[in-house]
Amino acid sequence: MLAINVEVMPKIKLMGFVSYKQPWIHFKRTTHEWVLYFIKCGELHLRENGVDYILKKGDLLVLEPNLEHEGIDKHVCDYYYVHFEHSDMKAVEVKDILPLARHVILEEEAYQAGQDNSICHFPKNYSLSKKDLSFSFLAMNEILGLYRRKYFNRGLTALKFTEWLIKVSRKYFIDTLQTHEGGNTKSFIKVHALLDYIHEHYTEKITSTDIEQEFECNYDYINRVFTKWTGRSIMRYVNRIRIDHAKELIEATHLSFNEIGYLSGLDDPYYFSKVFKKYEGLSPSQYYKKVRERGESGQ
Repeated sequence: MLAINVEVMPKIKLMGFVSYKQPWIHFKRTTHEWVLYFIKCGELHLRENGVDYILKKGDLLVLEPNLEHEGIDKHVCDYYYVHFEHSDMKAVEVKDILPLARHVILEEEAYQAGQDNSICHFPKNYSLSKKDLSFSFLAMNEILGLYRRKYFNRGLTALKFTEWLIKVSRKYFIDTLQTHEGGNTKSFIKVHALLDYIHEHYTEKITSTDIEQEFECNYDYINRVFTKWTGRSIMRYVNRIRIDHAKELIEATHLSFNEIGYLSGLDDPYYFSKVFKKYEGLSPSQYYKKVRERGESGQ
């Protein structure tokens, strides 16, 4: 598993696409940057630091800096490659992947203690499902097109590459949860879709009727399923997201609390203050004062 700070952009050193129509074997080398391979068709057989990898269509592999790698068998192969440097990326050991997967996809708070939310966990070796291949091939072609343009596009190339890394990371963790849950896959997919819906609409009024119509199911049922997966009821989760946004507005602006409540989806001033205090233990004005005092002291 790799840990990548996605608030720091990679420096793309080299990118391309190769198509070997005759059997070919990778040469032996040691690089000082990260190298990502993503296979479009055929097979690529590699050994890195004594570990063998057989990569086929839809497979990706990230080679680490300063580790020797070489080909171990000849095959025809079409693949994308990206050589890049990153100042805050490293290989990490994750002993139990499920708590991390639940934190990333279901946003469970239990895993968050001491966690930097700017860190994206990315699989070193992963096989994308058939339904996810088209989006990745299109993304790679777009990134490659940007890379081949004039030099000023390198920043945009790095941004699009980082976006792709994040999307693949989420697909990996979704696959992990679905594999673990087995028969509960349908309910997981519904909860995942509901999470996306909430983040898109939390600044608006969300009612049980809205959710029933959007997801074509009984609200009590989906609320039970949502609570089982996330540990919070739907409305409790919605209000948690709203208050988190309100805190961001308090910290970054000088808007009135009425405006902040409205922009956070809680347009009744009394109710906004009540919900804010319930979640933060402070009223909005007390939180504002705390933030400003912290800023003045330089903490």
